[in-house]
Amino acid sequence: MLNQLKSPKTKLAKKRVGRGYGSGKGGHTVGRGQKGQKSRAGYTSPRPGFEGGAMPLSRRIPKYRGFSRGFINAGKTKVEIHLQDLNIFKNGDVISEESLREAGLLSSKSKATSIKILAKGKLKKHLIIDSGITVSANAKKAIEAADGTLK
Repeated sequence: MLNQLKSPKTKLAKKRVGRGYGSGKGGHTVGRGQKGQKSRAGYTSPRPGFEGGAMPLSRRIPKYRGFSRGFINAGKTKVEIHLQDLNIFKNGDVISEESLREAGLLSSKSKATSIKILAKGKLKKHLIIDSGITVSANAKKAIEAADGTLK
């Protein structure tokens, strides 16, 4: 019974700051240091991103369209494919983003935002180009000359 009673814990009195030198803490600075914004009465911490009056990072970095340092075009790529690379397909195949991935012309991990076919080399097959793929003017002539079509 007596062994279940809790022993009385001694509790020190809290130091009363800002009540003069005899109160046991500080005096006129009362643990706030000397001068400065944090030592003043009514101080609240500034908003997130505040850099003490200097131009904040969010306003220093460029915000132009196409700026690609981890903000707007992060991880997105433009892929250019040459006509000579399309000769691996069979006659009458539909060329789309999926078929290019299966053929190994696009990596499986890349996030291709735009795919463009350029007129480098000769096309020996007649192919059907999907509407999601852009084609240069000279490549369009070469595809049509090889009896290919554009959707």
